[in-house]
Amino acid sequence: METKTKDEPFRFRQFAVEQDRCSMKVGTDGVLLGAWAEVNEARHILDIGMGSGLIAIMLAQRNETARIDGVEIDQPSFEQAGTNMARSPWSERLEAFHTSIQDFAQATTTRYDLIVSNPPFFTGGNLSYNQDRNSVRHTVKLPHQDLLSAVRKLLNERGHFAVILPYIEGLRFCELAATYQLYCFRMTEVQSRADRPVERLLLEFGRTKQDRLVEQLVLQANEDQERTAAYRALTEDFYL
Repeated sequence: METKTKDEPFRFRQFAVEQDRCSMKVGTDGVLLGAWAEVNEARHILDIGMGSGLIAIMLAQRNETARIDGVEIDQPSFEQAGTNMARSPWSERLEAFHTSIQDFAQATTTRYDLIVSNPPFFTGGNLSYNQDRNSVRHTVKLPHQDLLSAVRKLLNERGHFAVILPYIEGLRFCELAATYQLYCFRMTEVQSRADRPVERLLLEFGRTKQDRLVEQLVLQANEDQERTAAYRALTEDFYL
């Protein structure tokens, strides 16, 4: 469910994202999370593993007052994210940190209203020859336990945490998150087409247990890849 990987800038309505130095290119997952996460009441937001800076920039567009921090361990991606943030219309509210989330969580005293992440998800199988992409998509450098531990520390008492994961990994993540007292209260099941199985889960967590709202989102209306009305409504402020 990712767009074709290219090195040229990806252009949105109000900004562009350079991505030639990033391990992972602009894709559907990042756009979905950036458009779906609830930002209205957030004053301070953290993007963990920000890559090109796409999600952080999208959240800055959606919330006119929030400050957004991004953490990225990969040096080229961190540098390119900083460039993309600086060139965006909301540069004064965006800041990039070159560090691991494990170290960042230990060093900062900031507590966030919203934390987002498009995290690694492959926990097994063979590693690919493309080590950069491999580091992003495997949970070697960022085990989900470390991610949840950092979120537990950095999220304020009423804050929310939003992620996107493949279906099975997402269900497992919900179970694991509960052991960190983070409870999924909102889930959107994402299908590429109505006749296809659920491929991704958009998940939102909080510190309090509550009834879970489950919704569906179908991306393509037909074989010609025409976007559904729901997908267009979600992303219309971004896609050209």
